Amino acid sequence: MIVTLLTKVFLPLSLAIIMLGMGMTLIPADFTRIFKFPKAIFIGLVNQLLLLPIIAFSLAVAFNLDPIMAVGVMILAACPGGPTSNLITQVCKGNIALSVTLTAIASFASIITIPFILSYALEYFGTGTDVIIKLPIMDTILQIMVITVIPISIGMFIRKYKSNFAIRMEKPMRIASTVIFILVFIAVIAANFHMLGDAMERVGIVTLLLNILTMGAGYLTARLFKLNLKNAISISVESGIQNGTLAFVIATTILNNIEMGIPTGAYAIWMFTTGGILMWQLGKRKETTSSINA
Repeated sequence: MIVTLLTKVFLPLSLAIIMLGMGMTLIPADFTRIFKFPKAIFIGLVNQLLLLPIIAFSLAVAFNLDPIMAVGVMILAACPGGPTSNLITQVCKGNIALSVTLTAIASFASIITIPFILSYALEYFGTGTDVIIKLPIMDTILQIMVITVIPISIGMFIRKYKSNFAIRMEKPMRIASTVIFILVFIAVIAANFHMLGDAMERVGIVTLLLNILTMGAGYLTARLFKLNLKNAISISVESGIQNGTLAFVIATTILNNIEMGIPTGAYAIWMFTTGGILMWQLGKRKETTSSINA
């Protein structure tokens, strides 16, 4: 009963609050950047929406993961970006505008990409098992809109018409949303702690490789196309820091399978470890100014 209340009410609510807070930091210009500076945006989105799922799928197949863990990994890969990536990018002195733009665009794009990626994953990995899960695409789209798109839109509306209030509330909203998510996430993990150790054993290496490979791919592709260090940092962080909250909500609320959310818990350990190392190392360097397309 308590776990059900946490996963179906408080966890989606925490994500909505996080997205509302992020929306209050956005203006329409954040979305028009894709037309003004397409190269950095394009490379970032290719990494998030294309390379990330391909890498995750390849690892799941290569390590012959069981269907539940494989789908769990694909859920995670289908949820790129998130508010955490913006915070890490800021501390790492990356291009915050690029980070926020990628997060915002990926959040809207996920309305289309998540249902189809998960439908394919469920069909591919679920074949020959006793696990039969059907993902209702329209219901999934509606739930993602309620959890992400609508709160972001409301936040942007507040930012436009109550800009002073939005700017003043930016830090409190960020702190509140983080605290709410951490408390709920800890409660859910604690209630299912017996699964976590098993999950680290079953998908620990896979999730670590997924984190390192996606971050590495983000950095290498950015440098290959001659983007500067600030933009490379942003794309690398956006590629490797997934929206774990959304992934956990999809696994536990939409698919009603808590075990599928366990790879997200395993990934979170590696994600915050590598993110912390990046913040520690890159946060010490001297700040440089650059444009989003440099």
